[in-house]
Amino acid sequence: MSYPTLYNTVKNSRFLYGLLKPVANWYTNIAGYRQLGMRYDDIIAEESTTVEEALRRIPQHEYDQRTLRIRQAYQLSTRNELLPREKWTKPEDDTRYLYPYVEQVAFEEAERKAFDAAKVIRK
Repeated sequence: MSYPTLYNTVKNSRFLYGLLKPVANWYTNIAGYRQLGMRYDDIIAEESTTVEEALRRIPQHEYDQRTLRIRQAYQLSTRNELLPREKWTKPEDDTRYLYPYVEQVAFEEAERKAFDAAKVIRK
């Protein structure tokens, strides 16, 4: 059984979607990570074990691109510069490449935790 989520509720309601989409676009633009050439999943903190494991699972070329984008953004931020407007990450290029792996690892961790907490009752 699937529970309704806020995302699905907003996506299915034309009124809510029309109301919140401009706010979401404004917030994404004000965050500034696209102006540094980064994607949304590049700003996820790597401190959790779930994200570390997900990073181990992504393809090597995706990991290398992520590293290059983070290094470039770091260099730009230390010089207090932004990329030229034509090099900004476009909304259609800002895809979630890490999130499916994070979801899968979180599901496996929850499953492992539930399995470890199971009690065997002998009759």
